[in-house]
Amino acid sequence: MSSAASCSSDRSASTALANAVSRLKETNVELPQLAQLADPSRIPSEITRALAEVDPDAPHPLNLWRVHWYNDASRRGIQAVPAHLVLGPDVTGVDAPIVVLLGSRFPMIAAHKVLAAYGCLVPRLVSGEFDPTKHRALWPSTGNYCRGGVAISRILGCRGVAILPAGMSAERFNWLSRWVIDDSDIVRTPGTESNVKEIYDKCNELRRDAGNVILNQFSEYGNYLVHFHCTGRAAEQAALSHPGLEVAAFVSATGSAGTIGAGDYLKEKHGARIVAVEAAECPTLLGNGFGEHNIQGIGDKHVPLIHNVMNTDLVVAISDHSTDGLHFLFQHPEGQRYLAERKKFSPELIAALSGLGFSGICNVLAAMKTARYLRLGSSQAVVTVATDSAAMYGSELPKYEQKHFPQGFDQVSAAELYGQHLLGVRTDQMMELTLRDRDRIFNLGYFTWVEQQGISLADFEARRHQHFWRGLRGHVAKWDAGILAMNQRVRDVTA
Repeated sequence: MSSAASCSSDRSASTALANAVSRLKETNVELPQLAQLADPSRIPSEITRALAEVDPDAPHPLNLWRVHWYNDASRRGIQAVPAHLVLGPDVTGVDAPIVVLLGSRFPMIAAHKVLAAYGCLVPRLVSGEFDPTKHRALWPSTGNYCRGGVAISRILGCRGVAILPAGMSAERFNWLSRWVIDDSDIVRTPGTESNVKEIYDKCNELRRDAGNVILNQFSEYGNYLVHFHCTGRAAEQAALSHPGLEVAAFVSATGSAGTIGAGDYLKEKHGARIVAVEAAECPTLLGNGFGEHNIQGIGDKHVPLIHNVMNTDLVVAISDHSTDGLHFLFQHPEGQRYLAERKKFSPELIAALSGLGFSGICNVLAAMKTARYLRLGSSQAVVTVATDSAAMYGSELPKYEQKHFPQGFDQVSAAELYGQHLLGVRTDQMMELTLRDRDRIFNLGYFTWVEQQGISLADFEARRHQHFWRGLRGHVAKWDAGILAMNQRVRDVTA
């Protein structure tokens, strides 16, 4: 870069920072550091007290301080251990406890993708790369990440644009319509969950406008780092809060490959296996396959740039027949009666199962397969994540019933769903990865990122080595220093 261009770039960043300071003053925002979101005991007590009076679903600036795993059941207070379920052999049929982190405790969108959105936008804001007075934040997603992006954008006084497939659940669009500034900020692309390339195509079209900043969760390393730093620690604490448990595996649908970054943390600290999950109807990692499915939010037909493929140990496929069927079983009154009367599940357990969304059910089933395949014992926990809740999928229930049970759903039907999709979980459609398998999956990403999206071959190849991923971690401290400096600048202006 020439000295003139460098000076111009510095001036642009300085202007963007000044505009960000002004905007944060206008919106009365103080930014939490990632270290505080990883460990909410570090949040100032005056903020914790003020949060008790703030609606967790409102676009209130203090809700940024709730973008962590430690919210209590009311989502107004903080608890010492991240919210989670522990599913035992009575549900899973395996000895290993399945520990499920609950993304529904997050504010505003009741899904943990708001953490990823914060980790992608705020570093750009405090570094002068994003000017809230000039730029629009574009959030490509299959549903929850774009909702999180719109929520974070609105609180920060930025213009947020959601880009998602038109075939996603009605609940996603209903939420977006209440939060965007204008309906034009909801961009519908063709297809459903499997149509990620169509989202990229729309982003490339919108990128021609210099005012649009694409925060692509599939290639933003902030997404990976915030989950390594925050979700990894939360998963560790949830499992180890139960005396005698060790962390044997971390299971996550690949999606954008942000959440599965927590597996790198758990592998480094505890030797945990890392398990990537995908839809059986679209076995991209298992067999370079393709197809469509209804496990909304898990992504497919490509390998995300931020997926640390060479550190992944197993790949597991789950069918949307199972996630759709169990979602219906857990929600339907006859299904709940079957679980209570025939299986003797407690009311609390039934309520917990009925709260799981599609991807959460998918992750639980994959965790069961993992525990069975690895022959894990009762002291070896498999940790996974329920990204969102069943509240995002109510509109799917009548569709499922009309298609599969047009004559009505009864106890026999409930037993069939339970036997086929829960009791019948086995170790089919999964693979323990060799070095050659990892290379095959890694190489598959070339066609998306180098040929289609213009990533340099050198940058693409650098990701093959673990020192690249370890080297990313230093960014977190730099971002937190930038957040601290930004907050001080806002206070100085206020004073």
